[in-house]
Formats: sequence, C-alpha cells, structure tokens
Amino acid sequence: MAPSPRFLTLADVAEVLNTSSAQVYALVRRGDLPAIKIGGRGQWRVESSKLEEYIEQMYSEARQFVVDHPFVESDSTE
Repeated sequence: MAPSPRFLTLADVAEVLNTSSAQVYALVRRGDLPAIKIGGRGQWRVESSKLEEYIEQMYSEARQFVVDHPFVESDSTE
C-alpha cells in the first residue's frame, strides 16, 4: 500500500471535504486553509497535515456552536 502524499491539489482536497474546488480555493485565498504555491504557474498545494488540522478545527468550532446554540425541540402539541 502506497503512503499518502504529503501535498494535495485543491481538487484532491475538494474530494476529501466533499465540496467543490472553487470552495477550497476560497478557503485558501481567505487564509482559512494554509497552502503553498509551487511551480511557474503557481499551482496551489495543501499539506495533508494542514488539511487534518483544518478538519479538527472545524470539528472544534462545530462543538462550540452546539454548546452556544443548544437544540430545543419545538412543542408541537399546541
């Protein structure tokens, strides 16, 4: 079994996150997801470990959102 690549294309990241390449590009350009530009054409690459850190950060933010905004079921008997 081949080891995972250290760097991923934006298309690879989009596949992992189940979103579009345009959305990943926006995350990179906003600075939400760290990435580097390589080569003469300046192609973006995201380090696998940075993607995992980003995912963990999103889980953390989601947990905090749930704490700050508890789900309350509406009373449908009225």
